[in-house]
Amino acid sequence: RQEERGVLQQMRLVRVFFGCLAAVACGMLYAVYLSTYHDRKFWFSTRQELEREITFQAGSGLYYYYYKHMLAAPSFERGFYELMTDNRTLSGQTINAVERLSLYPELITSFIYRVTGSQDFVEPIYFYIGAVFGLQAVYVTALFVCSWVMSGTWVAGMLAVAWYVINRPDTTKVDHAIPLRDNWALPYFSCQVAALTGFLSNNISSATEMFCYLTMSATTFTFLLVWEHSHYVLFIQGLCLFLLDSFDLVPSRKMADIHKVYLSSLFLAYLFQFQNPTLLSSPLLSLLIGSVLARYFQVELAWIITNVFHLQKLIPVSEDDFILKFLEVKFGLNTTTDFVTNFLLCQESFQRPGQDLFLRLTQASVLPFYFLVLTVCLLSTLQTIYRRLSGQPMKTNLRLEDGRVGEQPEVIYHVFHTLLFGGLTLLFDGMKYLWTPYVCMFTAFGVCSPDLWMTVFKWLKLKSIHPVVLSLILSTAVPTIIGFSLWREYCPRVLVELSDLQDFYDPDTVELISWIGSQAPVAAVFAGSPQLLGTVKLFSGSAVTSLPLYSDINLLRRSEDTYQVYAMRSAEEIYKILTSQKTNYVIIEESICNELSLTKGCRIKDLLDISNGHVVYDKGDIYSFSKHGRFCQEIKMNYSPYTNYFTRVFWNRSYHVYKVNSVISFQY
Repeated sequence: RQEERGVLQQMRLVRVFFGCLAAVACGMLYAVYLSTYHDRKFWFSTRQELEREITFQAGSGLYYYYYKHMLAAPSFERGFYELMTDNRTLSGQTINAVERLSLYPELITSFIYRVTGSQDFVEPIYFYIGAVFGLQAVYVTALFVCSWVMSGTWVAGMLAVAWYVINRPDTTKVDHAIPLRDNWALPYFSCQVAALTGFLSNNISSATEMFCYLTMSATTFTFLLVWEHSHYVLFIQGLCLFLLDSFDLVPSRKMADIHKVYLSSLFLAYLFQFQNPTLLSSPLLSLLIGSVLARYFQVELAWIITNVFHLQKLIPVSEDDFILKFLEVKFGLNTTTDFVTNFLLCQESFQRPGQDLFLRLTQASVLPFYFLVLTVCLLSTLQTIYRRLSGQPMKTNLRLEDGRVGEQPEVIYHVFHTLLFGGLTLLFDGMKYLWTPYVCMFTAFGVCSPDLWMTVFKWLKLKSIHPVVLSLILSTAVPTIIGFSLWREYCPRVLVELSDLQDFYDPDTVELISWIGSQAPVAAVFAGSPQLLGTVKLFSGSAVTSLPLYSDINLLRRSEDTYQVYAMRSAEEIYKILTSQKTNYVIIEESICNELSLTKGCRIKDLLDISNGHVVYDKGDIYSFSKHGRFCQEIKMNYSPYTNYFTRVFWNRSYHVYKVNSVISFQY
């Protein structure tokens, strides 16, 4: 018997070794795939530095500017100090850029680049994007491990990674905007979920449990540190764990440890983010306080739910917490003419997802199997909850013959996880990047799990064939068939994608940036759309009037003021707005001024007209009306009074740059 036990132990180690090898290989191959695809898409290796940096779209190049700034500083300490007292970013303001823009990824990456001497063999931009692609490798590796831990076979991990890559447009934004905060943060969240999955499992050793606990602590803190929206994601996760705790589906000791992880991570993030008041007013902290107090005083569930929403009132709420008003309008409980609220509602991330999302997931075969797996796991979970409410204890040593996949705490957690994030995805398209990766992982676990198939056969009371044997066969045959079909259909597409040289070139923006670098004074202040100003800041280092950051109400208000150049306002009014922001040059974009869109009402000029009261309603239609013409169109006519306040200094097909006259010239 001892020899048999030794053989089984060796087989287990061999299986773990090959599983870890497969997980690392999947991660590395995905990073290579991203790097190759990125180079092909943007012709990255053949571009000049300016053209390479323009590929950082959606204003995300702003973050890369700070990375370059840290490398150009005489020392890391000096660069860090300059970012904490930054008076060269927002005109007329001195800001702590590290806190305001969550710049820890740039700080850490620049520090590693310096201390490793990487400047001798790799360019800064390649090191930067390599760090992001490396984190994406960690992301898919964590998904692999999570599916492996739940199903017991690393085949599930490979299937999860395959689905993730195939559905890349709906699983990641790294394709077009590498420096975005969520591209840095979500890999840590994926590691945290994998560690939490292992921690919740009943059949792990104390050493493995401690490793999961430490990993969960480190990744939760890092996740909070690098992304300003991370505490909202953790709040949703906290609700999942709260449901587990409410129905007594997890040992109290483990829930207490998880609460410690959350509270300690919040406290450390609060300190490292320079006493960020947003963390004190976060719903996550309210949920944790309510749960801890409820557990301590042994009060009822209703008391907890009430206090989750009322404890926040005890903590000073920062003035940039405009979420409540936004949600009221989003769900039709209120209406508003406010530009900022309507502007956010018009962003694609905050709109409902289109049917094409679910069509793509169906074509990749993930959605049909997802509904199958979710249905089985949800029904089994409801059975478990019913048994707990009836006073029956949970079995900690489940066997395959029991057919109770929904009695595993890690499975129950992921059922709640996918339901809550899925519900939010139905409301906000941007939430798909938090839902779709775990759809791939959860579905791969289900089709590869003998426990899930055994649960189905237990319900069907199958007797003709031994259910254990059949469940083992199906848990191998089904993923094999799926994997083969995916390989046959999508492998040629991926190869074509990697061999296809795409044409990305923006000569007008290159011309604009070249003019700014050669003609504009170093101390000049530029006004324009936040996305364009992020690019201007990246190349010139000049101060700007606003930034592409949608989580800061003050920056959004400054953006509203700058956007007035596309409204029906007089030259004098625009001049006063721009001079109040100390603007020297204003950039007018043709794509905004003459925007043609089928969704009328979400164009910048429409939102401004509604906000400024320059609209007339006639038989259900909306018409713009004002005694002044649209500024961005009128100024191109080059007549007074526009020439009194502004002088055109540069133009091409896409951009017109006007100097804001310091002395008003009255010429008629």
